[in-house]
Amino acid sequence: MEYDVEADPAARERLLQLTGGVRTVPVLVEDGRVVEVGWQGRGCTI
Repeated sequence: MEYDVEADPAARERLLQLTGGVRTVPVLVEDGRVVEVGWQGRGCTI
């Protein structure tokens, strides 16, 4: 499932909770736990 953290404040808050405040996307989550921040060593800051 995908969430737009720029347009959805609740999704942005969830991102920050999952990552401990890291504002880098994408964040891959599996079974409620972060498995990767960024993609292949790259990411965008929100």
